[in-house]
Amino acid sequence: MRSAARGAGAATAPAHVVRPGELHVWLLPRAWTHTDPAPLPVGELDEDERGRAAGLLRTGDRVRYLSAHVALRRLLSAYTGVPPGSLRLGRDRCPCCGGPHGRPVLLDASRQPVPGLPQFSLSHSHQVAVVAVARAAVGVDVRRVPSARTVRLCLPDLHPAERSELAAVPGRHRPVAFTRLWTRKEAYLKGLGTGLRRDPAADYLGARGEARPPGWSVADVPGPAGHLAAAAVRDREHRGTLVRTVPPGCLHLPAERAAELIAGAHPRTRRTSGTAVPGPWK
Repeated sequence: MRSAARGAGAATAPAHVVRPGELHVWLLPRAWTHTDPAPLPVGELDEDERGRAAGLLRTGDRVRYLSAHVALRRLLSAYTGVPPGSLRLGRDRCPCCGGPHGRPVLLDASRQPVPGLPQFSLSHSHQVAVVAVARAAVGVDVRRVPSARTVRLCLPDLHPAERSELAAVPGRHRPVAFTRLWTRKEAYLKGLGTGLRRDPAADYLGARGEARPPGWSVADVPGPAGHLAAAAVRDREHRGTLVRTVPPGCLHLPAERAAELIAGAHPRTRRTSGTAVPGPWK
């Protein structure tokens, strides 16, 4: 696993292993705030991450970005055995244009994606974040339910069959139905590595699972309170989803203590064939 490391810090045995066909989802229910007992360990982030955070004008946006990326690194450390600050994160090539802004990946010393390491995806919204980890290309999305007006404005951008499905949903339920659909769509587009550079109307991600993009498992997953989430994995034989919550304190505790808590975190649910079953599972 040293090939994904940036420099100092010895690699150890991974605390978590994601097997072929599995999807692991981690929920970060809130961002760090100034009432927490210790500052965020931003020294674990690289120069690019700190620069992006500094460019955000709103304090809340900076806090959300920094919190999500500290959590991401500490979680990836549990899957690779590499210390959080030693991981090299980058982007694969975009399938649309070939530019360096495709899916996020772990890199080696020559800034090339490392084959065989877990794939991952990060999404954050309104002080919460979700991280997905899998052995294959993966995307995740989380968001709050928008207003009915926002839904009306977005409807023309959807696949024709998706628009028809939503038109049949009673008005008061339509924002939730739209959000479930949109999180699936964004998760899939993130898994592809295109994001919204690909036309949202090009792919069907509605309620009929058999009509969704072939070769992908796309499903709703539990999100933090007040939010909906979905994940997409390029895997025809998806065997199950484990959902965990990032243990409290993991954002500001010393890395060693945070690693112990993450290693001991049990899934709160396990999903197989779309059914949620209470945990815990190893």
